[in-house]
Amino acid sequence: MVSLRLNDIAEKIDGTILQGVGSLSFQRFNIDSRLTEPGELFFALSAERNGHDFVPSAVKRGASGAVISKQLTLADKDIALIQVKDTLKALQELARKVLQEFSVTVIGITGSIGKTTTKEYTSCLLSQNFKVLKSERNFNNHLGVPLSLLKLEDDHEVAVLEMAMSSPGEIRNLTRIAPPDISVITNINPVHLQFFKSIDEIALAKKEILDGTKKDGTAVLNGDDALVRKISKDWKGKTLLFGLSEGCDVRAHSVQKNGWEGIVFKLVYGKLQDEVCLPFFHESALYNFLASAAVGYALSVPLDSLLTGAKALKPLSMRGVHLRLQKNIHLIDDSYNSNPAALESGLKGLAGLPAKRKIAVLGDMLELGKTEAEFHTAAGKQAAEQGWDILVAVGPLSRHMAEGALSAGMKKEQVFHFKDSEAAAEEIRSLVREGDLILVKGSRGIKMEKVVEKLKEE
Repeated sequence: MVSLRLNDIAEKIDGTILQGVGSLSFQRFNIDSRLTEPGELFFALSAERNGHDFVPSAVKRGASGAVISKQLTLADKDIALIQVKDTLKALQELARKVLQEFSVTVIGITGSIGKTTTKEYTSCLLSQNFKVLKSERNFNNHLGVPLSLLKLEDDHEVAVLEMAMSSPGEIRNLTRIAPPDISVITNINPVHLQFFKSIDEIALAKKEILDGTKKDGTAVLNGDDALVRKISKDWKGKTLLFGLSEGCDVRAHSVQKNGWEGIVFKLVYGKLQDEVCLPFFHESALYNFLASAAVGYALSVPLDSLLTGAKALKPLSMRGVHLRLQKNIHLIDDSYNSNPAALESGLKGLAGLPAKRKIAVLGDMLELGKTEAEFHTAAGKQAAEQGWDILVAVGPLSRHMAEGALSAGMKKEQVFHFKDSEAAAEEIRSLVREGDLILVKGSRGIKMEKVVEKLKEE
């Protein structure tokens, strides 16, 4: 575990010690006073809420010190205070310099879809051969990445970091903090269009991870994604491709769906291959696995070790989890988030599963900008064209889904619309019958997990 004395921290972040003993040691670092544990160093960030207002609360919970940028007085002079110009930059700089003191291989993972899942799978596959640090939950931004790095321990060999963005320059900043030895781009799709003029701008923002990769590093790229291939043309380092096409170094072929057991396929791993069975139902999850396997290949993980790790893989919470309810009802909880490409993959991948009826409970997809109506209409059409029996559209934007489904041939009695997840949750049980397959998916702001919880209760 990182152990830094007050004097060392002040030096690394160009800060001034206002009070506290220079030899005081810190092993834990935090930005949320509500989660403070004894002995931590609290960074008072100034964002939507001023972190300086919560320093007393952090101290009350046991913090031994704080990094501040504004004038602050504490009655207890044993509590350390370091003053800096910018507490956020101080946090990031501390993490950057701490990383330099560790001999670890940094793996940076970005992409429009599947970052967190790929991060989790990569960590699982590599843990057969390495001591791995991974960013927790979705700690993937200018705060999460440095906080993750400050949990490094002496025996860590690999750091698997998710790197997300919602605007240009964000990934560039993350690679400045943690330059990747291996950079992964899972895919490029129309996500966060509210903040970009086009998908090409999204692609350029994702390219920042390649620009920030070490010169002797490796790029692990989706070989089936045209935009990924386009932005990587200028990359001069080593490249490994993953996907389903022939030219990929790590690929899946002879993919077969095995009902509720998942998928079976042949994994090509360089010059080797073997059969793999995974409890997933659609293509996007397969790509997440292939990206993770390609990282293993880049690090020379033996195929047998990789396959051992693969046996432990399963969908993450609220990301495609298969729940078997009473009366032979199958619920796919994919309520964590949604976007056009992920939704299309889910509708297509689940359509062929054995069930008496298929019910798609779909919430709004957010941050799509001016194209939001178009994408929602297309999603409704996809549900109809893939043979879903009932569409339950949830949220104000999802009315376009309902319209799309009706225009593609669904009958009025097959399409329902609710203003929010609470209303949908109250009515969903009356729509469900024995033997149904139910997909629940929507953006985080729509809170589709409320529908899932109601179905589980019933």
